[in-house]
Amino acid sequence: MKPSFIVFSVLGLFVAGGLFPSFIPQQATPIRPNIIYIYADDMGYAELGCYGQQKIRTPYLDQLAREGMRFTQHYTSMPVCAPARCMLMTGKHGGHSYIRGNYEMGGFADSLEGGQMPLYPGAFTVGRMLQQSGYKTACIGKWGMGMANTTGNPNEQGFDYFYGYLDQKQAHNFYPTHLWENGKPDRLNNPVIDVHRKLTPETATPEAFAYYRGNDYAIDKMAQKAQAFVRENKNRPFFLYLPFTVPHVSLQAPEAAVKEYIGKFDDNRPYLGQQGYASTPYPRATYAGMITYMDKQIGQLMQLLKDLKIDENTIVMFSSDNGATFNGGVEAAYFNSVANLRGLKMDVYEGGIREPMLARWPGKIKAGQVTGHVSVQYDLLATLAELIGYKQPITTDGLSFLPTLLGKTASQKQHAFLYWEYPEKGGQLAIRMGNWKGVKTNVRKNRTGSWELYDLGNDVSESTNLAAQHPELLRQFDAIVAREHSPTHVNEWEIVNPKTTTN
Repeated sequence: MKPSFIVFSVLGLFVAGGLFPSFIPQQATPIRPNIIYIYADDMGYAELGCYGQQKIRTPYLDQLAREGMRFTQHYTSMPVCAPARCMLMTGKHGGHSYIRGNYEMGGFADSLEGGQMPLYPGAFTVGRMLQQSGYKTACIGKWGMGMANTTGNPNEQGFDYFYGYLDQKQAHNFYPTHLWENGKPDRLNNPVIDVHRKLTPETATPEAFAYYRGNDYAIDKMAQKAQAFVRENKNRPFFLYLPFTVPHVSLQAPEAAVKEYIGKFDDNRPYLGQQGYASTPYPRATYAGMITYMDKQIGQLMQLLKDLKIDENTIVMFSSDNGATFNGGVEAAYFNSVANLRGLKMDVYEGGIREPMLARWPGKIKAGQVTGHVSVQYDLLATLAELIGYKQPITTDGLSFLPTLLGKTASQKQHAFLYWEYPEKGGQLAIRMGNWKGVKTNVRKNRTGSWELYDLGNDVSESTNLAAQHPELLRQFDAIVAREHSPTHVNEWEIVNPKTTTN
């Protein structure tokens, strides 16, 4: 059953730009570097070598970390795809964002492609802000905020160029029949593949596994388009938002990428689709191969910047939309994907929301830096506004982390709290305030249920609930929820004040 819509007068506030304005300080001399923001899909906190990964090779991202800054306390705005992307682009947290869950439209078949909840017309996005500031803008990868025939069309939301998946369901297949380019399908040399078709031990033949492989790998197409965009715009400021679909399932990769890892792991149990998504004879090798393959594409992009002599005028950032997944044949425990953090994708515990974050800008970001600055992806809008000296006030829940990037820690503002309001998986709330972390689960069934309380300074694994010892903190959490929640326009997303909804 699809969610019902309700309309509040506050929806106009969303359309006008959101609630609680934050005015970004002006720079005397605006800097106009090229900006590349690379966004992995379902990558766990510890799946890069620079974050302690032992089994998966990521040499180019590790190099990016050595040549720039690595964040250890950086968060996604939401532990699933579409709302995380919306909050990244619009600078709002889960209590204010227009999109708060994976609202699915249409179906998996090409003929039923419908995308997710579209952004409202004229949303103020990172792309729009940079577009207004004279940047050429592109989104190449997974969008997830509306099809081309809706108000969520990325070409109408601040991006001059779009190439990739508009619909997240289509992105379950790395060998799709088509990707989208500026509102039109770009036909690929792939057959129709139903990645959710399961195999059995009896039917799991080499030919059956080969069914899930096509000819044109989506990551290759994205990487080619990204390089072309950079070449075409090397002589003017550009913003490239590059939301790759790795390592989100299905487990699919070119044979050469998988062969790099065959024999490296105890990988003798084929995955037959029992947890959804495509079957593969080597699930561990395929997962590792996907991540290393994306890493190579990023390495090629970084080399292109040097070849074009624009490396020193380009800031490159890398993060992920949420923690490692639990389905599709992925074995997060085997790869130690979230280190000693609790939870995975769809959890507001640290494993679902704490993300890798790297930033590199030669001559501006000092090499080899590691920061514990507590930041969140809804900070990106404010950060880039300060970076380019955007002249208009903006409305955001974020704070610029540019001072941290540039080593000006004395002027770095700190969040009083970070806020998550996640309506799925039973409804979840989380607040980080200093080192204190409050978590509330099953909110849909029990809105007044108890908070869990963790001291992240001493218990990053969130193993010891200290709620009974600190009732004053729980009252502060309740006050934050009451203040930061604004009604949503979708009934099923309303977990804080469900009595305010109507059918």
